[in-house]
Amino acid sequence: MSIWEAAGGGLFGTSPTDHVSAGSRNVTIPEQMVGQDGGVSVPFAGRVTAAGRLPVEVQKAVEQRLAEKAIEPQAIVTVTRSVTNSATVTGEVIAGARVPLSLKGDRLLDLIAAAGGAKTPVYETFVRLSRDGVTATIPMEMLVSDPAENIYAYPGDVLTLVRLPQSFTVFGATGANAQVNFTAERMTLVEALAKAGGLQDLRADPAGVFLFRYEPPPIVKTLGRPQLGTGPEGSSPMVYRLDLSDAKSYFLAQRFPIHDKDIIYVANADFNELQKFFTLLNTLTGPVITGIVVRNAAP
Repeated sequence: MSIWEAAGGGLFGTSPTDHVSAGSRNVTIPEQMVGQDGGVSVPFAGRVTAAGRLPVEVQKAVEQRLAEKAIEPQAIVTVTRSVTNSATVTGEVIAGARVPLSLKGDRLLDLIAAAGGAKTPVYETFVRLSRDGVTATIPMEMLVSDPAENIYAYPGDVLTLVRLPQSFTVFGATGANAQVNFTAERMTLVEALAKAGGLQDLRADPAGVFLFRYEPPPIVKTLGRPQLGTGPEGSSPMVYRLDLSDAKSYFLAQRFPIHDKDIIYVANADFNELQKFFTLLNTLTGPVITGIVVRNAAP
């Protein structure tokens, strides 16, 4: 807010912030937040109601309050920030805050940037938007890559960044049976197998690599499979099998994406099952069985 007087030597006197022009004098009032009582404080005018008023109405109220104290006062009121026209950004951000929305409009990524950006990797971060009692969640990766998802923010929006590490689980004849976290925005089946230590040469059946996941109805329909709807949001359980004994399958595995909570299983070779059986017998009976196997195998 700035207040002008028609001549020097008036109510506001001389201060470092005063500006003299063409015989008039003006002073700038520091930026203020509208209080709970709906008012702002103006020197020599007291509390002036601002809530629910246009800037020009506040100007007139200030001028009326100062009319008998200042020399022909005139005021200009500017709204720099509006609490009612703001959105809240919280969660895994550098500096959570209530962010004022500009007149040109701000998109979701603009709000995140205004709060300092995300603290976690993009592929582990989800954006949760609450608006008018409805909450929706979207991967931040999708928000960044698809401009159509980067919608405009509305006053009163609450934007929460949530860290949800993505992972897959590997069982069977691999170097490690474990739950593995994603280390990149996208992972393929080849990369997932490599993360698990690859297939064990002496145990694995390269034709028996299986992937288990729930697929949404559109994918199930495209694949021509029956809709079971037993999974989240009506998804159906699907099993994919990859034959890595066929060289062409490696190129397919390089393009096959891994999703969060996928399960990969590598079957054991048939010969290895027989070998396990002999190992078990050897454990129970000692060198006698081993001798029989070796003697029968000798020419």
